[in-house]
Amino acid sequence: MAHVRSWHEPALLVITAGALVAGGAAWLAGAKAAAELMWVGGTVVAIVPAVVWMALTLWHGRTGVDLIAVLALGGTLVVHEYLAGALIAVMLASGRTLDSMAQRRASHDLRALLEHAPRFAHRRLDGGIDTVAVSEVVPGDLLVVGAGEVVPVDGRVACGAAVLDESVLTGESAQVERNTGEPVRSGVVNAGSAFELRVDARAEDSTYAGIARLAAQAGAERAPVVRLADRYATWFLPLALLLAGAGWFVTGTAVGAVAVLVVATPCPLLLAVPIALVSGMSRASRIGVIIRDGTALENLGHATTAVLDKTGTLTSGRPGVIEVVAAPGIRPAEVLRLAAAVDQASPHVLAEAIVTHARARNLALPAPIGVTEQPGRGTSGVVDGHRVEVGRLTLPEHRPAWVEAVLNRAMLDAAAIAWVSREGLLQGAILLRDPLRPDAPRTIRRLRGAGLVRVVMLTGDRAEPAQEVATVLGLDGVHAEQTPTSKVECVRAESTAATTVMVGDGVNDAPALAVATVGVAMGARGSTASSEAADVVLTADRLDRLADAMDIARRARRIAVQSAAVGVALSVTAMGVAVFGWLPPAAGALLQEGIDVAVILNALRALRGGRHEGVAVPPSTESLLHHFATEQEGLRQTLHLVRDSAVLISESPGSQEALAALRRTQEFLDRELVPHEHAEEKRLYPALAAALGGTEATATMSRMHAEIDRLSRRTATHLALANTREGIGADQKDDLLATLYGLYAVLRLHFAQEEESYFTLAEADRHPEATHGPQP
Repeated sequence: MAHVRSWHEPALLVITAGALVAGGAAWLAGAKAAAELMWVGGTVVAIVPAVVWMALTLWHGRTGVDLIAVLALGGTLVVHEYLAGALIAVMLASGRTLDSMAQRRASHDLRALLEHAPRFAHRRLDGGIDTVAVSEVVPGDLLVVGAGEVVPVDGRVACGAAVLDESVLTGESAQVERNTGEPVRSGVVNAGSAFELRVDARAEDSTYAGIARLAAQAGAERAPVVRLADRYATWFLPLALLLAGAGWFVTGTAVGAVAVLVVATPCPLLLAVPIALVSGMSRASRIGVIIRDGTALENLGHATTAVLDKTGTLTSGRPGVIEVVAAPGIRPAEVLRLAAAVDQASPHVLAEAIVTHARARNLALPAPIGVTEQPGRGTSGVVDGHRVEVGRLTLPEHRPAWVEAVLNRAMLDAAAIAWVSREGLLQGAILLRDPLRPDAPRTIRRLRGAGLVRVVMLTGDRAEPAQEVATVLGLDGVHAEQTPTSKVECVRAESTAATTVMVGDGVNDAPALAVATVGVAMGARGSTASSEAADVVLTADRLDRLADAMDIARRARRIAVQSAAVGVALSVTAMGVAVFGWLPPAAGALLQEGIDVAVILNALRALRGGRHEGVAVPPSTESLLHHFATEQEGLRQTLHLVRDSAVLISESPGSQEALAALRRTQEFLDRELVPHEHAEEKRLYPALAAALGGTEATATMSRMHAEIDRLSRRTATHLALANTREGIGADQKDDLLATLYGLYAVLRLHFAQEEESYFTLAEADRHPEATHGPQP
């Protein structure tokens, strides 16, 4: 049906317009009979599909505006007003063509899910390994799953350990280890060495096949949404028929009724609404938001609830290094260098994060020798003549205080730990976590400003890290440890209560996207399946584009309603005139054309941006933002020195080790941190004040700079006193700890505020239209 409509309606427009123009040319040439014949042909060509559209509308239990068009077309033939009929035919065809552009849906057949599903399996037999179709695998078979392959069916690890990337099912980027006897679900990817799988279920009964069926069922559950134009028809149609009857009664002829129906032909609805919606979709595409059809735009324009996936939507989607902790006497940079040197040879996602982090710090990484990797345990190799191990290492029975601190910190931060040892001695640890997007808090505020009253998070992750993200972002609810099935049920419940937007980026999100009122896929990195199941695709890897799209959708819908209302009001006025026979059908058709032009011009306003409420950041300021953002990221990696010094001072304030740590901290403050803050105050903040409309916009941050400077000076005073004493005195301990912990907290908060409030502006300005706020 969609394929037929894609060529039928444009062809109808070409034929009816051609008939109108050809008839006009014949009329001017004096061939009246030929002209009327051509106009009759155009009218007849239009009336046949119009009857079909009317019948389909009535079949679905709706009273559409197409009924008026059919009556008007038929009426012009009956009373021999052929020019009026040809004009109506062109208006009807053009309206349907534009409407098909706005309403055409993309296929929801989830091709990507089927393409990702494995078709073959490697079955171990007595004589070796045989490759068979996955449909031939039965419970009890022993399969070999190679590195990088998709697990074809549900089963259990037969022996050893399997390192799996389960993000395709859970959406979580961290890899997991499954030991002998533990279950493995189909659809996950083997991220380690080859392992053997004992089959528990046939392919059609396995997890991945169930997800595909679930997504298809969810997509099929969608009820057809009534077109905006048809909603007006519930009162406009009876009014038009009533006035047509009055026209027949007053004029005493059917021509009076036809004249009313001609000006009642709902072209303001058939034209203005789809033009405004298509214009909104076009404008959204300029900022990297692809809205599949007019129905999605309408729903997006009045959505009040958003359900957001965590991984890849609110977080970056890949683990990153949040801290490097070194054993006493070892520098964190050395720990990172050793770990990254070995991990250069590992494809593990955590290893990739460590290497990326080291290279960003401009560390020279020597080539490792004799690298071996044990799935689920880590990597080892020779670096600079020493055996270095990175990963999940065996910890000493009597753990040092710094090791306990790392374990506690990892638990509190829900972080993964990569321990680093050299020649069997622990050198330090690297903490990794999927970080929150820097622009996530601003985006949530933008979404609420765009009309959302309820924002909840949906994730397959554990409750603790999920709740932490929800608390930081101020969400209204969080659903953790969700399976694909429970995600669908959750989204279905939210969609029943209100118009709901669901945002996700993984295959596991496809069923939930399909069942939501509006499914939004993060298409830049998201799976093809999620994009196939979605109504809206964000081609840029930025959630704030959704807020931009909601602003655009609201404005486009408002213009559509406005255009339709004004056009209908003018039509009703013309109908009132036609009732008394003062407006012949042909003249009425021409008047209707004038009304159409007016409402079309108004509807085209949706192509333009409304009142600009965003921040226009000039290129020079954007360059400064990028510079200071990069510099601050480097400072963040060294910020732990402040807290580490406080820990040592708390444990042994009089030791030389504590004094040395305080000296390192003060050196960091004097040479790196404070100069960075002073440079921001002198260079960045004046530039931002100009862009943001005054110094009040940066006043709070300037106050934070003053507090950072004060605490740094206080720390320097303590250090000077400790140097004269050759140790930190007991009388200094309490105030020094308060100063260091206070400085650490202020810096963490200050960095987060700058990233959220300022540094994201550089990204937002790359699409000028992205900063439009709600329009009046």
